[in-house]
Amino acid sequence: MKAFFKQLGPGLLFAGAAIGVSHLVQSTRAGADYGLGLVWALVLIHIIKYPFFQFGPRYAAATGQSLLDGYKRLGKAVLIIYFCINLLTIFTIQTAVTIVTAGIATYIFDVNWDITIWSLIITGICAVILIIGRYNLLDRLMKVIVITLTISTLAAAFMAGSQTSEAVSLTQILPKDSVGIAFLIAFMGWMPAPLDISIWHSLWSLEKAKSGTITPKSAVFDFNIGFLGTIIVGTCFVALGTFIMFHSGSSFSSSGVAFAQQLIDMYTGSLGNWAFYLIGIAALTTMFSTTLTTLDASPRSMAKALELITEKENKNSYLIWIIILILGTVGILFFLTNEMGTLVNIATILSFLTAPFFAISNVLVMNSAEVPEEHRPSKLLNYFSWFAIVLLVLFSLWYLSTLF
Repeated sequence: MKAFFKQLGPGLLFAGAAIGVSHLVQSTRAGADYGLGLVWALVLIHIIKYPFFQFGPRYAAATGQSLLDGYKRLGKAVLIIYFCINLLTIFTIQTAVTIVTAGIATYIFDVNWDITIWSLIITGICAVILIIGRYNLLDRLMKVIVITLTISTLAAAFMAGSQTSEAVSLTQILPKDSVGIAFLIAFMGWMPAPLDISIWHSLWSLEKAKSGTITPKSAVFDFNIGFLGTIIVGTCFVALGTFIMFHSGSSFSSSGVAFAQQLIDMYTGSLGNWAFYLIGIAALTTMFSTTLTTLDASPRSMAKALELITEKENKNSYLIWIIILILGTVGILFFLTNEMGTLVNIATILSFLTAPFFAISNVLVMNSAEVPEEHRPSKLLNYFSWFAIVLLVLFSLWYLSTLF
């Protein structure tokens, strides 16, 4: 068992980064509005995105390099596009997940500090973990966090299901009204995460390789564990929304912070006061894991991308980018809080529309000459990948049609 857990690492970091707002907010809202009727969408989008996420750790293990190195071989323009996309989204994403985490912490610990103060405290805790402990501490800590959030979410879903008196239908639903279609697109677009997390995963895999041997087989196994975890936790949150909210006639707040507090109150009201800490732990660990992993991965990827673009190495670039990200996050917290809705919308749209870019890049890199032939995708997987790319393109066009 010890050897099994030692083998795990980047896959759990992937799960920690992916299991966030898409699960806590979107999945629960899906259950509240449609019962179990959108489980098909959750499973389908995981299947569609699977190869592109898998190619991150697989490429790193097969070549000893990150996906960003592969992007550079496709052309420096590809790398520059990635750098610009990332620069437009990292500050907004970091601020958004930090605020939601801070809102949950404020409510659970019942310390009535301003949300900005809580956000600064959480950011400081994450920064200390990463600057002092670097990857090794992050790796060990995320094993505890992901296991905790999975167990607590499973327990909450089981308890809620065992106490519900309403019949639960397994009939699957395809929304037909404009509001329902818009929600379905948002739900699938952020589930389990934007495709650029595959780049983070490749970088984490290289860090893991510094402390031991990592093979394509072990990398894919590790990834599969984390990926399966995102499906299980996502389904649990859909179930929780179904059991607690679907027949209640209530609706959730559109604010992430208010939503989390309302969610905890719903569980407490329906299941009893004992559920406060159970769902509180599930919600807090869900969002803290996302806050911590994004604060590590965004600087790590920006530092590597800039190094490849400029062809100059700076051993302090990771630390510099952590500081830049923290300063940008603090700046938004103090000066642009009123614009958060607009900023999040921009980040969301970019995540939707850039999915085909990352999918195509990952397929081309994984089939390049740098990858030993025995570690390249099979013909079947390649066929499926291009089919999935077509679906992602259609998905993006569908999303654009709802905007205009």
